[in-house]
Amino acid sequence: MRFFRRLKFLFKFHKSFPFFKEFYLSKEVRVTAKLASLILIIGYIVFPFDLIPDYLLVLGLFDDVMVATLILQQMVKMAPDSLRKKYDIESK
Repeated sequence: MRFFRRLKFLFKFHKSFPFFKEFYLSKEVRVTAKLASLILIIGYIVFPFDLIPDYLLVLGLFDDVMVATLILQQMVKMAPDSLRKKYDIESK
């Protein structure tokens, strides 16, 4: 079930750009939450954690997409309710 929620989130990701912009600009979001999400994103870019090597094409990219989606979902969970309601984004 969690897999399908992440997949659904991934397909709606393009609609989330305004949310992520406001997440970093909002004074409602704690500085620690902003820093934690930024560290996770930069850390993943610098040190990509691969469960499946990328040379296995589709399977190799699959784990990258899942880790990136997990990081973005954590950002949604750290956001205040008012921000999630404004952009109609659910956190489960």
